[in-house]
Amino acid sequence: MKKLGAQTFGVTDRDILVCPPFTALAAVAHAAKGTSIAVGAQTMNDNLSGAFTGEVAPGMIKDAGASHVIIGHSERRQIYGETDALVNKKAKLALEQGLTPVVCVGETLVEREAGNTFKVVERHVVEGLKGFSATQAASVVVAYEPVWAIGTGKTATPAQAQEVHAFIRKKLETLFGAEAARVRILYGGSVKPDNIDQLMSQPDIDGGLVGGASLKAEDFARIVKFQKIPA
Repeated sequence: MKKLGAQTFGVTDRDILVCPPFTALAAVAHAAKGTSIAVGAQTMNDNLSGAFTGEVAPGMIKDAGASHVIIGHSERRQIYGETDALVNKKAKLALEQGLTPVVCVGETLVEREAGNTFKVVERHVVEGLKGFSATQAASVVVAYEPVWAIGTGKTATPAQAQEVHAFIRKKLETLFGAEAARVRILYGGSVKPDNIDQLMSQPDIDGGLVGGASLKAEDFARIVKFQKIPA
């Protein structure tokens, strides 16, 4: 964290967020003090309190010093069976408890090859943000992560990513009107130093949800310091 803080010192025109495992959350939050780096959790429980052994409630996340939480990551959906309804419940609870939810949406390879990309993404967006007011939705971050491009080395081309991001933006506008312009839509799927400039040059890509490339301070710092390519 000290190395990343040093390498991103002075970067004030973009938000930087690190989401470590729960076991490192408090330590990373402490190390991030005095820097421009925000800290978030990778998931959370869907209840405020009670006998839920092993689960981490939103209050615990805040107590650890975090301000954000990832909701509905593809691995949580696929491996742990998190449904759209559960994602919706967690996102609402996160906002109510003062955490910024980063709501993940995206299709699998099977769904993409079947031509269902937009159908799946639409469902994730609509069901994930069901019951949200326009003001609440504006406080949410949406992350498009094509599951087929996560940790596979495959990356959606900038044009493919932009196509889905534009679709998400349009759907948000239908649901929430002008407030949709305030929703940040991130791209996550093998984001690396050598493709971040092209991705961030797309009009509807507002940031990256970075996986493996975030493990090296130099690589992550390069991603943070992306430079848009002139049209």
